[in-house]
Amino acid sequence: MLHHGWCNLRFSNQKDDVMKRALQIVMVVLAGFASVNAQARDDALEMPIKSFFERADVKEKLGDEVKFYWAGQRHGAVAENFGNFQSNKKTSSFRKSDQEACEWALLSALLTFRDRAISMGGNAVVNITSNYKNNAFSSPSKYTCGAGKIMAGVTMKGDVVKLK
Repeated sequence: MLHHGWCNLRFSNQKDDVMKRALQIVMVVLAGFASVNAQARDDALEMPIKSFFERADVKEKLGDEVKFYWAGQRHGAVAENFGNFQSNKKTSSFRKSDQEACEWALLSALLTFRDRAISMGGNAVVNITSNYKNNAFSSPSKYTCGAGKIMAGVTMKGDVVKLK
């Protein structure tokens, strides 16, 4: 009888331990979901273009073979239009300010445009606009960047052309 009672007691403690552990796991998972939702961020920011192009590293990386003109900026006459293209670039925003992450993504997008223009015989990208999450934004002085806790990104559109 004592042996039988000990088995029931032991079984009962194991069952309680399993239930406690399951409850702990459920609580951890729920807390994880709550923290992800609390920390999720996806802000559409309007960032300045001028300060980006003033950076020495940007000037060096882009070179001077291809010129960039935002919508509304004056440029020379178009001799040949190779088409409208889109570049969607993302980067990690871990340990970066929003501006730093957004500028990194913008540089990647412009490098894509530059390489396309060179490969097609163009020397400029004109009418550049932001198209973040299919929301068109046109400004000669700003671009839109999506900034989040983990990633930042831009979507840019522009016409690859050969200027006279």
